[in-house]
Amino acid sequence: MTASTAAGRSGSVIRGYVALTKPRIISLLVFTALGGMFLAKGGPPDPLLAVMTLVGGALAAGGANALNHYLDSDIDSLMSRTSNRPIVSGSISPGRAMWFGIGLNAAAFGLLASGVNLLSAALTLLATLFYVFVYTRMLKRSTPQNIVIGGAAGAIPPMVGWSAVTGGLDLPALYLFAIVFFWTPPHFWALALLIKNDYSRAGVPMLPVVAGVRKTKQSVLLYTLLLLALTTMFFTTDAVGWLYLAGSSALGLGFIYYAWRLLRMPGIAGAKPAYLYSLAYLALLFLVIMVDSVVRI
Repeated sequence: MTASTAAGRSGSVIRGYVALTKPRIISLLVFTALGGMFLAKGGPPDPLLAVMTLVGGALAAGGANALNHYLDSDIDSLMSRTSNRPIVSGSISPGRAMWFGIGLNAAAFGLLASGVNLLSAALTLLATLFYVFVYTRMLKRSTPQNIVIGGAAGAIPPMVGWSAVTGGLDLPALYLFAIVFFWTPPHFWALALLIKNDYSRAGVPMLPVVAGVRKTKQSVLLYTLLLLALTTMFFTTDAVGWLYLAGSSALGLGFIYYAWRLLRMPGIAGAKPAYLYSLAYLALLFLVIMVDSVVRI
């Protein structure tokens, strides 16, 4: 084996391990945790605390995603969207992926427990356990409500950010959890509409497969309405101000517009714009929360 060949294989393995962590998903989860820290502090959190919290959260999320790859490798091979994932392609063995995921979570728990606090470490571990065992193992292949319930795992990071600063959990942290929880179904169902045939081929009972396209689009609109109501209710607490209300209302109305557009358009024509907007919505909403915590109006 030549040096260039060995380097190429090493690079492929490294890229495979990075792919196991799903970096794009991690970035959004970490950003919501940072939003929780800003809200709890009423401004920028301590830099060292923020770094430890976000690194710990990123390690845990990456580990959870690696375990998801391990558990879903059989159906990943049946779906075009996931057919090139590291385990399916053979660049990473299933056993290595499993231990990589476990190792990342162990490192995350140790970092958070020693450098932040035990509650933040426990919440982060809970998110991983819920995602791996409740969503991936129990719900994903058994019920079209899988993402509704399983979305709780992705809603925990803002609570971790809050608890990292305060050492506890209070009403604003629960609101942040609820916001991400209610955001998850319309976000994921928009994506599921785009890859409905993949899920059908793999035998995964996502809502578009079981209930059909029309019902799914109606459900997306319903959840965007509930989300706007929830984010508006958050304003009734003392945690956020008028800047938040203006920003969250504008973003929520935008989400409703894309959901309504999706419902009115034929087939899945509006699914991709709705999905892309949902990603921007959550990132911008937490950015508004951070700005509002600094510039309270």
